[in-house]
Amino acid sequence: MITPHDVSAGQLIDLVLHEARLLDARDYGTWNRLFTDDAYYWVPLQHDQSDGIDHTSHMYEDKLLRELRIERLKSPRAFSQQPPSRSHHLLQTPSVESMDAAANHFVTRTQFHYSEARGDEMLMLVGTAFHHFRVDEGTLRFTLKRVNLLNCDAALPSVQLFI
Repeated sequence: MITPHDVSAGQLIDLVLHEARLLDARDYGTWNRLFTDDAYYWVPLQHDQSDGIDHTSHMYEDKLLRELRIERLKSPRAFSQQPPSRSHHLLQTPSVESMDAAANHFVTRTQFHYSEARGDEMLMLVGTAFHHFRVDEGTLRFTLKRVNLLNCDAALPSVQLFI
């Protein structure tokens, strides 16, 4: 059990790196437990988009929508997953943008290259991920993962997994 005053930059960075390993290992249940119950996974449609509620996004998923996607990915009847997609996250070392223990709010920024493969098809995306954290019931968790794609305003193919 930790408190907000115990959080170190190293812990924030380690959690971002751990998240990428979980996604590449397809351990989506464990990955989803890294989020608080009120957290969002967000991929904006426009550069500098202010929010995911009043503007269309590629993805703006709360806990329920993340859980539904995870269940679909596990289903043998998911045609889009025959054969299953695989991902690879290549991350630059995350930088700590904000550490506010008094407000229990921490933010990291991570440049990335993301590859998703299924059969003969390969999707490659580049961008910056912002992870927002807080200590929730003694555990460091994400409250928001915002994925700013370099070409977010392009017509993108369907992303099957989580970036």
